Amino acid sequence: MTTRLSARAAIASVTDPGSFTELPAPRRESPADGPLEWTGYDDSRARAVERTGEQESVVTGTARIGGHEATVISFEFGFLGGSLGQRTGDRLEAAYTHAREHRLPLVSLIATGGSRMQEGMLALTQLQRVARQCVLTRAAGLPQLAVLRDPTTGGGWATLGAGADVVLALPGAQVGFAGSRVRPADADPAAYCAEGQYAAGHVDAVVPAAHLLGTLASWLRVLAAPRSGGPVEPPAALADAAPPATGWDAVRQARDPGRPRAEAYLDAYFELRLHLSGDRAGGTDPGMLCGFGLREGRAVAYAAQCGTATRPAGYRTAARVIRLADRLGIPVLTLVDTPGAANDAAAEHAGAGAAIADTFAALAAATVPVTTLLIGEGGSGGALALAAPGNTWVTPDSYFSVIAPELAAAILKRPPSAAPATADQLRVRPQDLVALGVARGIVGPARAVSG
Repeated sequence: MTTRLSARAAIASVTDPGSFTELPAPRRESPADGPLEWTGYDDSRARAVERTGEQESVVTGTARIGGHEATVISFEFGFLGGSLGQRTGDRLEAAYTHAREHRLPLVSLIATGGSRMQEGMLALTQLQRVARQCVLTRAAGLPQLAVLRDPTTGGGWATLGAGADVVLALPGAQVGFAGSRVRPADADPAAYCAEGQYAAGHVDAVVPAAHLLGTLASWLRVLAAPRSGGPVEPPAALADAAPPATGWDAVRQARDPGRPRAEAYLDAYFELRLHLSGDRAGGTDPGMLCGFGLREGRAVAYAAQCGTATRPAGYRTAARVIRLADRLGIPVLTLVDTPGAANDAAAEHAGAGAAIADTFAALAAATVPVTTLLIGEGGSGGALALAAPGNTWVTPDSYFSVIAPELAAAILKRPPSAAPATADQLRVRPQDLVALGVARGIVGPARAVSG
């Protein structure tokens, strides 16, 4: 069980001291005991007001987080379980509107049990209002960040929480669409907690309370940073290798277990890097690193393969980040390094083809500039899905091929010993890729050499 802070204590824990200014609450007249005339509802509300000091289940306002101004929504779980009613919807809509009018990011500190039963379907329809506000704010190109406190269940999770661009959760928080009193008696409790949702790809990070302010401040710093006017430069090569003499040499160099991998490239490229995890569809792929970072003070999004066979969840996560970057106007860097897409039965069941197609589509539709660097193996369509047409660069210790040379030899009914000669025929070397127009140039440790 996590510590349940009040709405105002939660705000104070993540904002700069003295910076919070509450937004005025919209006025709404309602009949005695609410729209359903639920006997005792007014008394319940009065007791909630006395207990919490709040007039509703949410507190809204503006505040600075690490010096960055944001619109803040904080739920008061002590007020009827942080439930959503009509007046809650009024306040949420006003907060979203304020964020758009003042071009501010929106940070939601969520702790709710769901919709308010005493208002029936009118309470449930507040989720439609919130969803509409999320969509309008997304269309305005403004980021939405959510912090899942204990508990985050029902419609609050299914709108403000899961609908946010960046989803952070406190350790041990109860998170799930089904609250503890309505889920099956034999349900696995791990599926309804922050850590379980993170493992399933629905939460970007589980952040201890002591680190939450710093994490939010870093996110707002990156998302508020200037954007590059054009494509970002490709990273410098980390290995001082000469272009390979033969195709097979290129394959062997790219498959060398000691060569630099994506994490080393990202660490060298960014001064600050923030990770996004999961495809929001039940999966994660540790072989795909995605997120946003600062490069020379400017915001850059990234999606990087780590040398393993990329799984469907990895492609979906990459597509998610590319689309988010496009909406926020942030240029993208992709690092290609995979022997190919995962092709086992589990990958097929998880929709490998659809996930790869979606990544191709996300990259093709992007209006922000995308830069790609091939840093190792470029195995077939599973690698090409992350490659920017017309702006792909290669390192000297990389290769790109329509298919692995060994498999090409097998398809052509050649013996395994013919794989090296087949690699030469496929023209997979970095210099071949430049000559063919597939790559713009070979990057070295110090500078990019145009082809």
